Amino acid sequence: MKRTLSFMIFIAVAVLLLPQCQQFSKEKKAKYVFYFIGDGMGVNQVNGTEMYLAEKEGRIGLKPLNFTQFPVVNFATTYSKYNSVTCSAAAGTALATGTKTKNGTIGMDSLHQAPLYSVAVKAKEAGKKVGITSSVSVDHATPAAFYAHQPNRSMYYEIGTDLPKTGFDFYAGAGFLQPKSKKDTAAPELYGLIEGAGYKIIRGNEAFEKQYTEAVKAVLIQKEGAEKGCLPYAIDRKEGDLTLAQITENAIRFLTKEENDGFFLMVEGGKIDWACHGNDAATVFTEVIDMAEAVEKALDFYKQHPDETLIVITADHETGGIALGTGKYALNLQALQYQKLSKEELTRKIQELRTAKGNKVSWEDVRGVLSENLGFWKEVKLSDKQETRLKEIYKRSFGKNGVKLEKNLYAENELLAAEAIEIMDSIALVGWTSGGHSAGVVPVFAIGAGSHLFSGKLDNTDIPRKIAEAAGY
Repeated sequence: MKRTLSFMIFIAVAVLLLPQCQQFSKEKKAKYVFYFIGDGMGVNQVNGTEMYLAEKEGRIGLKPLNFTQFPVVNFATTYSKYNSVTCSAAAGTALATGTKTKNGTIGMDSLHQAPLYSVAVKAKEAGKKVGITSSVSVDHATPAAFYAHQPNRSMYYEIGTDLPKTGFDFYAGAGFLQPKSKKDTAAPELYGLIEGAGYKIIRGNEAFEKQYTEAVKAVLIQKEGAEKGCLPYAIDRKEGDLTLAQITENAIRFLTKEENDGFFLMVEGGKIDWACHGNDAATVFTEVIDMAEAVEKALDFYKQHPDETLIVITADHETGGIALGTGKYALNLQALQYQKLSKEELTRKIQELRTAKGNKVSWEDVRGVLSENLGFWKEVKLSDKQETRLKEIYKRSFGKNGVKLEKNLYAENELLAAEAIEIMDSIALVGWTSGGHSAGVVPVFAIGAGSHLFSGKLDNTDIPRKIAEAAGY
């Protein structure tokens, strides 16, 4: 009797659970995958951007970015194989392959004995179209981790030679840092090598409009004469500059121009990290906003294919140890809206002034540049101490001993420009702990098919594995 009753209860429970089981079994795999990586974009880079946007509107609180409204919001740890603080190469490899490796390593195990293959390779093997894109160079650490296998991230030429071996369909970024080999003068030039493998090199957005339909595989880079290392910061952008949103939109168009079994697209907002290395808050927040504009292109696509599209957004690590508040129980982020350019562009303007005046630059000349581009003495009030600091550096910079530069990982800046941005950040009550990476957790956002897989505590190695699961690679 007891056995009969138990069996009847089992049958009843099974009947009740059947619709739910059928629902899970019928869940569609992600046919279209977007994988956004904000290089250096920690939790406070995102939160600070939303608080900055709210303060610009004259209120305390948040103005949400599109991706922070995704139904799945989480965080991930970022340590590498042997270091608590990762570099971009090891972090990129973890996010691409699901395996931790040694700092400095691109797509290889920690002993540099075997290649590690990325989720993009798995997507290609599953018959998907694949695109790898960035706002920095195509051979930089994060994009490289998806297609290359090299023991050192600085082996830019060798990384570039790995690009055509993948058979991926679309690449985009600023260009290539080392088109010619430094070790072997007889080695083929990179652009010719890539074109020889069937890729069409397309230079600039206007050229893309005319040429993308006829290309079987393509590499989109900036127009001739533009910077090869990176796109301009969003805060410095001029008309005609290639943007990350354009790259994202063009990638979607290229990967869907013919009927296929879906695609995998990685998009890196690479210059968030660069601005963090330079401890330049206004430029950082503008770069996060710029990546959100690229995400908007993916969301437009998602709205057309909601049951088949997965969008995942994360970061490789946090950079700078940014602090929102420096002691007072307050922030003054609204002051950052008067900063019209990056620290690097402010350096260029000071150097232009130096050249035009033959180094005989007056304090009033300098004051004019800082007032016009940072709002100093107009919208942004300086204390006597802050003005004295600027004057002292002005005297040293334009004195007999010549100019000295402040160096960070990606730039060398006039000391006057560095001091001015430091003062701007202090007025905004934003602090920095370093010009390097930190071990802070990074955010994870997901929406669409399989997005529920990204709940629960994550490590960076979990993310590509869960993408592969969601997409059925």
